[in-house]
Amino acid sequence: MADARKSIFITGAASGMGRATSLLFASRGWFVGAYDLNGPGLDSLKAEIGEANGVFAQLDVTDAAAFSEAMAGFGRATGGTLDLMFNNAGIGTPGLFDELPWESIMSVVQVNFLGVMIGIRAAVPLLRATPGALCLTNSSSSAIFGTAGIAVYSATKHAVRGLTEALSIEFKRFGLRASDLLPGLIDTPILSDKLKQMAPPDGMWRLVQPGEVAETVWSAYHGDRLHWYVPEDLKAFDQEVAAEPERVREERAALLAAFAA
Repeated sequence: MADARKSIFITGAASGMGRATSLLFASRGWFVGAYDLNGPGLDSLKAEIGEANGVFAQLDVTDAAAFSEAMAGFGRATGGTLDLMFNNAGIGTPGLFDELPWESIMSVVQVNFLGVMIGIRAAVPLLRATPGALCLTNSSSSAIFGTAGIAVYSATKHAVRGLTEALSIEFKRFGLRASDLLPGLIDTPILSDKLKQMAPPDGMWRLVQPGEVAETVWSAYHGDRLHWYVPEDLKAFDQEVAAEPERVREERAALLAAFAA
């Protein structure tokens, strides 16, 4: 049955930023498509949001056929529309690039970049059918400057940022918007306890709660910016990197040494 409400399709919805976004949009009357590999997390999310207020299903974002099937099912629930596609699913494996197992490297690439491309391709027909729709992808502050210690994760997020910038131009021919999020240190399980402890109490590298990211997703749908920083202070870091990348390189090298100590 078609649902007349605005709708959002969220990957990685069972926990962290995806869960906070699901809850926020549902609380504001949106129909939520919540997708994740975490079955128990989806079950508890469905119990909190209510079965009538969304679609809750397991999904491997690297499986193109499964993604197309999930998107088709979501389209049947919304009457063939999608207001906001939120490519949020992502994984990270810490470690020095030359020391990581190749399988771990490829897992990060497949989920964080190939999964995003698969999701966008699957979503485009519904997005094109929906006036004012937005394709939003979760990148990272590590897409501002390559982050040592999570080099592969950082590389995939640079790729996501570049893809988004290109699509923000290509999709204009459909009247479709494309933007990304650039979150800093977010209080989710993907962030190590050591980094959480090192975070300052304020400023661009403070520890941000997932709810603040969810509010930024809401702002992104209602705004028209290309890059959305969380917190907004990170824009200054982006400008610093563009102006003096070598100085930033040395600062980050010192930070890695302090973290490894």
